[in-house]
Amino acid sequence: MSKKEAFIQEIAQGYTFKGATIDLGAAMLDKTGLPGAMVRLPLRTMNRHGLIAGATGSGKTKTLQILAEQLSAHGVPSLLMDIKGDLSGIAMPGSSNPKIEERHQHIGIPFLPAGSPVDFLSLSEEKGARLRATISEFGPVLFSRILGLNDTQSGVVSVIFKYCDDHNLPLLDLQDFKQTLQYLANEGKTAMEQEYGLISSTSVGAIMRKVIELEQQGAGSFFGERSFEVEDLCRTDSNGKGIVSVIRLTDIQDRPKLFSTFMLQLLAEIYSSFPEAGDVEKPKLAIFIDEAHLVFSEASKALLDQIEAIVKLIRSKGVGLYFVTQNPADIPEAVLGQLGLKIQHSLRAFTAKDRKAIKLAAENYPESAYYDVAQLITELGIGEAFVTALNEKGIPTPLAHTLLRAPQSRMDVLTDYEIDSILSRSPLVRKYNEVVDRESAHDILSRKVQASREAEMQEELRKQREAAERATAKTTTTRSPGRPRVEKSTFEEIMDSTVTRQVGRTIARELARGLLGVLGLGGRRR
Repeated sequence: MSKKEAFIQEIAQGYTFKGATIDLGAAMLDKTGLPGAMVRLPLRTMNRHGLIAGATGSGKTKTLQILAEQLSAHGVPSLLMDIKGDLSGIAMPGSSNPKIEERHQHIGIPFLPAGSPVDFLSLSEEKGARLRATISEFGPVLFSRILGLNDTQSGVVSVIFKYCDDHNLPLLDLQDFKQTLQYLANEGKTAMEQEYGLISSTSVGAIMRKVIELEQQGAGSFFGERSFEVEDLCRTDSNGKGIVSVIRLTDIQDRPKLFSTFMLQLLAEIYSSFPEAGDVEKPKLAIFIDEAHLVFSEASKALLDQIEAIVKLIRSKGVGLYFVTQNPADIPEAVLGQLGLKIQHSLRAFTAKDRKAIKLAAENYPESAYYDVAQLITELGIGEAFVTALNEKGIPTPLAHTLLRAPQSRMDVLTDYEIDSILSRSPLVRKYNEVVDRESAHDILSRKVQASREAEMQEELRKQREAAERATAKTTTTRSPGRPRVEKSTFEEIMDSTVTRQVGRTIARELARGLLGVLGLGGRRR
């Protein structure tokens, strides 16, 4: 048996499965595609998570597009993070050209243009259904970890949540949280200490600074109502195709805190609300996190621990997570070890550090008798990648240098008119873009503070009236030789007092000082 025949046999055995599959492309040997060596992915293990890595321009985004549209065709909905703004084209059929036709001839499958049903979502001012969540839904532990608080400060946050629960104060947005924090540190301090214990002003100040930092990254528009229901991500259209939810994040790249906050809340909400699914024939939902380094680079140690725990556990809910980044080193090892599917595009070796990173990246893949992975990983062409997945028994498939199929959908962005047309038909836009402004902690406590101040003012006015009445009732008599006793009014007593005369002299002196200063300046100018 020749080397080529042995290779084709190994790929055929390693990538043949009983259940439904996704045709990803054809395996390559000596940089030539072999139509008889099809690389397939079993739907049954697509909830075992995955990695799509590679240098800029190597084809990562198109690979993501291929997976999402093929999952949609099999009835699996997906969620895409469109940070670079180039994934909207998945909604429209693509078009063929000679290069695509030649590629598919090497692969051995026809190119059939097709679009996928799409909904657009947004965290900010981008067009789409608004994604929001309330502070209460985060809970004290998750909210503290997002803020990066220490144990003492986290304890204060827990007390604030407890106080709001006990006093029916809805914590909906950051204004609610800040108002509650200020109230308990000032007007409500005494009652707070009696019921829950002392809160130090140092902790209050530190927490407030962290909240403002998060607010400056645009989180104010994320917290609030109406809360997004994660079940709306798991929809299919009338033809049974999974709906692709595209979150437009082109204005989020410089706000990593907001992005990581959203991702963690979303994963936590999915994990807490989705029922246990066990081993499923196909995923309930696939989530593709583009530019995944943004999730991990700004995360604290506690936040990373939370993400790692969710990644390990969310698989049992029938959810697959796919991290898209330039280098596998961007993903923490504890998370990387949980990823069953690995698709490695080309890496570039411009520096000694790059060469070390490539060597480490090559060690993430199974050994192969047919490839020098460390060498070939720098020579992969656009639309080529090393692929290894998990078979239906959970065993890694043979490493395959794969010539990937072209996306069936458009490999370009939609026009504004096309996006507006999709949004005009979206039930999610009608559901989540309605402004909801119900009474919350900020409103309730603001009224309480205002009422307290008004009560204090009324009490002060009452004391002043009583003092004035006593002064009016009490008359003073001025005696003078040869003159009758004269009663003075309250106003005359005030104006004749020592304090009033002293104040008058002070005012006159300051006015004169200012006037002389002006005159002196004028004299110097002359």
